[in-house]
Amino acid sequence: MPASIFTLESFNVICGDTGDAASPGISTHLEVTNVKLPGLELNMVDHTPGGAPVQIEVPMFENKLESTFTLAGWNPAVMSMFAQWARALNRFTVYGLVRDRRSGNALQVMALYEGQLGRANAQDARKNDLFQVEYAIKSIVHYELYMQEVVGAEPTEIMFWDFFTSTRRMGGVDLNAEMNTILAIPVVTV
Repeated sequence: MPASIFTLESFNVICGDTGDAASPGISTHLEVTNVKLPGLELNMVDHTPGGAPVQIEVPMFENKLESTFTLAGWNPAVMSMFAQWARALNRFTVYGLVRDRRSGNALQVMALYEGQLGRANAQDARKNDLFQVEYAIKSIVHYELYMQEVVGAEPTEIMFWDFFTSTRRMGGVDLNAEMNTILAIPVVTV
């Protein structure tokens, strides 16, 4: 693939995405002002060996995932999803339009996750300012990230993680294969 820059131009957050065309969830395309996909961060522990002159960091695990988005104004349907346990209310999908700056092509990025709406933080209401509510999806137990690389092609998997099946892939590489085998964790297809 030739060198290029891919910029995110537009996005939509679907809240309560059931995956059923008859009940597709709540589209926030007219209200969403910003979205932050889950950040990836290793939890590192410092190790100072007695017989070495330099300290190192040892990776232990990945930190929990969290995603945030902000909506302009009130959205009672999204607000009422706060702290709910119904599985359909804990599914979120982010669609983004990514522009290939070299070719000018519009491509799709898509993030799917399951977690609980764990924060609904209303911002200060001020005269002549747009009132907004920041939401956070916490306790994420399933996350998928895809990006379309060529117009008309199916999106390519960047990341796939599912807590309940102990499945974790990055760029198509199964990062949990050794651990699942050594710990005799049953293989479950998602």
